[in-house]
Amino acid sequence: MGKVKIKRKSTLIDMTAMSDVTVLLLTFFMLTSTFLQKEPTIVYTPSSVSEEKVPMNNLVTVLVSSADKSGKLEDPTVAEGKLFISFTGDADSTLSSEKIRGMMLDEAVSIYNEQHKNNRISLSEQQKNEFRTSNMIGVPFSELPAVLSMSVTERDKFMGDMTNPRVGIPIDGNKNRDGKLNDFQVWLKAIYNVAQRINNDQAEGLSSEERSQLSNLYTALMRKGQGIAIKADKDTPFTTVQMVFDNLQTMKLNKFSLMTALKSENEPTN
Repeated sequence: MGKVKIKRKSTLIDMTAMSDVTVLLLTFFMLTSTFLQKEPTIVYTPSSVSEEKVPMNNLVTVLVSSADKSGKLEDPTVAEGKLFISFTGDADSTLSSEKIRGMMLDEAVSIYNEQHKNNRISLSEQQKNEFRTSNMIGVPFSELPAVLSMSVTERDKFMGDMTNPRVGIPIDGNKNRDGKLNDFQVWLKAIYNVAQRINNDQAEGLSSEERSQLSNLYTALMRKGQGIAIKADKDTPFTTVQMVFDNLQTMKLNKFSLMTALKSENEPTN
């Protein structure tokens, strides 16, 4: 009897459908993901058992740099305690981060020029646009025009140098809200003034929808303590962070959050 030959079947698998699904999933995640914004320096926040999440929208973030951990500096503390600030609006509304940053910048420059009439600063529309599209800024007001005239690459490199004395928003122990303010307090006063103006319905050139959204920002800033978040390294001395707290309270911003990482189950409690 002859041997029956079994017909060979092709092992080729049509991957077209799988490729289509992969591309669709990749596109979905790209469009729905929230990308982390680049920061001038990396900080490792302290651990805590709090599970309350810091909001992603309508947020003012104050970043406090840590001591240099690269081992390249003779005195690593020269890079410590430098302040940076960022303003985030709502990406899903007409009140974008760019508009929030523009409002804060205009108010802050106005306050600074009022207190420094002999050293006023002036920003071109191009420089203002650069600020609106920047995630985080951390220089004295006197350096703003020069820094905002740099390219993005030059600006990132400049603000990433924690040893540069021109980097970092100046801060001190001033507790006189009605006196001459340090640069950090000027930003805080701008935040306070914009929030109050919004609450009193005096913000000009805004639609009713934007006024409603800004009202939510005022509530987060003034009532819930969710509008301002301090992000400091776990090894940053408490005296440095305490000065930031004191400046906030001096400017009547008494409610704010401290960013922490969730403590693991096996992590010891200090």
